[in-house]
Amino acid sequence: MTLAMSHPDVFDAVLGRAGAGLPVSLTIRDDLGGEHAIDAAAWCRAQLPGDRGLLARCTGPTLDIGCGPGRLTSALTRIGRPALGIDVSASAVRLARARGASALRRDVFAPLPGHGRWRHLLLADGNIGIGGDPRRLLHRCRDLLAADGRAHVELAPPGTRSWAGDARIRDGADDPGTPLSWAVLAAGDLAPVAGAAGLRVLDEWTEAGRWFATLSPA
Repeated sequence: MTLAMSHPDVFDAVLGRAGAGLPVSLTIRDDLGGEHAIDAAAWCRAQLPGDRGLLARCTGPTLDIGCGPGRLTSALTRIGRPALGIDVSASAVRLARARGASALRRDVFAPLPGHGRWRHLLLADGNIGIGGDPRRLLHRCRDLLAADGRAHVELAPPGTRSWAGDARIRDGADDPGTPLSWAVLAAGDLAPVAGAAGLRVLDEWTEAGRWFATLSPA
């Protein structure tokens, strides 16, 4: 039996292989035991369908939370918009920097540069699930934003089951690792969660089958 890996080790291994162009698979097992396949290799592409509208809304200094290999951070940098990516994965930060993005290995709940001054925040690619509590994460975003700032959040489609709790991740055939606090938030469930975090929904849109919302301090 393969020894179970911790979730930071799994993400580092997955991103390392994806960054090298090797085949990679990643599965998250949710709180009820359902399994969800993730195309981790997509994180390393230069752009994904649906990115355009997200990037267009980031008109000033942007913090990309859970930046992964820096797809969005580097795209903003290329069009002349100041951006910083943060991620807990060392491999993610290394890959992001290799793409020309500014990136730090940081936890979103730890001290961060620009606290209370960010014009835009990004929570894309399922990162609303970071920490397993979307209300807490959005409250943290509220603290990081400037008074006139905007948080741009990617959500699960309406009708998806929102959930929060312990998940397990599996890299290929490896045994599931240690529990990971994670969450999924459907678009239809956003407003009350955002309101409890001191944010209000300004805009909602879809692009290429992806669902997004822009939030501002209430």
